[in-house]
Amino acid sequence: MVPLDSLISISQTATPQVISHYNLFRSAEVDGSPARGYSSGQAIAAMEQLASKMPRGFSYSWTGLSMEELEAGGTSLILFGLGTLVVYLTLSAQYESFVLPFIVLLAVPMAVLGALGAQWLRGLQDDVYCQVGLVMLVGLASKNAILIVEFSEQLREGGLPLMESTLQAATIRLRPILMTSLAFILGVVPLVIATGAGENGRHSVGTTVFGGMIMATVLNLFFIPVLYLIVEGWREHGKVPEHR
Repeated sequence: MVPLDSLISISQTATPQVISHYNLFRSAEVDGSPARGYSSGQAIAAMEQLASKMPRGFSYSWTGLSMEELEAGGTSLILFGLGTLVVYLTLSAQYESFVLPFIVLLAVPMAVLGALGAQWLRGLQDDVYCQVGLVMLVGLASKNAILIVEFSEQLREGGLPLMESTLQAATIRLRPILMTSLAFILGVVPLVIATGAGENGRHSVGTTVFGGMIMATVLNLFFIPVLYLIVEGWREHGKVPEHR
């Protein structure tokens, strides 16, 4: 019989009860949230900057909502393009023409300009909430242009010339456009000035829609009738092919 203490020495230490692994590597989970006034994208960028200074042999990986946010960040242009395509195809079927929908969709860049300008003035980021607002603006900005183009087409089918039908449509549809646009703009004001939990997300989507609708409403009242007059004039003279 050999005494155990002649072979080994015993000392008390503290070790974790559970050793976590991620992708077969030992890992430690770090949870956090952005400080007040900062977006989740800014927090992720700050964490990546700190993680890049870790010693050699250490690495990091995102999981959960942060990973989904990073993966979804590159799909904003695809979603915006698909939304625009769906609106274009829907309007093409409605007007039975591939030309008139272009007039309506020209309202979208004006709305996007106003939305991004409002985000910049408030110092907000182009985050996922802003991208949701931009997709909404595709339909909201097109709505005002549809009111003018649709009524102009009805007047022209009634026998009025191009210039007179355009002027009457812009005049008659002025009040409905202003009423619906102002109602929606005032409806998102609570999001623009929201306080409390989740205020950053509400500020982002509210400011995007608020600025985009103001810009689209003001400019479309002047540009859409002019664009309709130009495009229809070219089409009547055979410069733009008709696909009815």
